[in-house]
Amino acid sequence: MDRQVFLYEINENITCKLCHGYLIDATTIIECLHTFCKSCLVKYLEENNTCPTCRILIHQSHPLNYVGFDRTMQDIVYKLVPNLQKSEETREREFYESFGKTEPEEKPEDMQNDIAKDVDDDCHRNDEQVKIVLENCPNKLRPLRKKFIRISSQATINHIKKFVAKKLQIDKFNELDILCNEEILGKDHTLKFVCVTRWRARNVPLLLQYRPRLEL
Repeated sequence: MDRQVFLYEINENITCKLCHGYLIDATTIIECLHTFCKSCLVKYLEENNTCPTCRILIHQSHPLNYVGFDRTMQDIVYKLVPNLQKSEETREREFYESFGKTEPEEKPEDMQNDIAKDVDDDCHRNDEQVKIVLENCPNKLRPLRKKFIRISSQATINHIKKFVAKKLQIDKFNELDILCNEEILGKDHTLKFVCVTRWRARNVPLLLQYRPRLEL
């Protein structure tokens, strides 16, 4: 049986927790899937690296690389809120006219999608590369069939965990520890950071070890 739903009943799901207005250029944090207005989130992440709602760490040094435009959510908001899209387009046009400029032919979300596509197509091949070898701690997990890999220096330890978990068919990648020189590495450490601060050897692959997370 159909039931009438009032807008105020779902406002909590379509409003930004930073400005408390309806979502505009809805942008979602990949790690926890909380969504905010793009301008609100970008301004917030200039001084912070955690989610404004749940406080989960997005990324230690580059949180803006782990958020993305949420077209589906924005379409839902525009369909649910009468005249919101038209009102926002009018405000945007008036903003540019106040500076004597015309609106850009390409919308921000379209440019973001193009940038994302370029990144995907490039697969970070133009980044500085790091050669690593992944060894299992003795008698902990089975060895990888191919343990030598080359990867972007901007990849994080979390990426390594996910790679190992997938290859070993482990359901939960966060149940793994990655070590360098017998020190457990933080999940948001980039390989560049590990090379500079933990790995003293030169001209040889970066040696990382993996093992099941130890119970505390």
